[in-house]
Amino acid sequence: MKEGLSHTSQLLVTQNDSALSQGSGELAVLATPRMIALMENAAMLAVAPALAPGETTVGGQISVSHLKPSAIGATVSATAVLTRVEGRKLSFALSASEGDKLIGEGTHIRFIVGREKFMGSLA
Repeated sequence: MKEGLSHTSQLLVTQNDSALSQGSGELAVLATPRMIALMENAAMLAVAPALAPGETTVGGQISVSHLKPSAIGATVSATAVLTRVEGRKLSFALSASEGDKLIGEGTHIRFIVGREKFMGSLA
């Protein structure tokens, strides 16, 4: 696993992605929780090819600012860049944009885990 790995995930904003539908607000604009989920998806996919068989990553911490609204029908992109590797702890820089407009930014920490061991801890 090396720093610099990145991925960009895209979303066409639908009514289901709105703050009104997600229960996080009263307006038909991209919900902050939906933007955060897109950012986490980008981070997960950025490192997925570098993981050993049977491994995955789980989110541990996220700090995000939602800077500008996006309307239903907009295409939003979220990019995650791996900035630091500390054993199983992975740190990412996040950004979200609608075209050239920055709509969100932040940081995210994920941890590499064994799938079976992690799921076994739920029992």
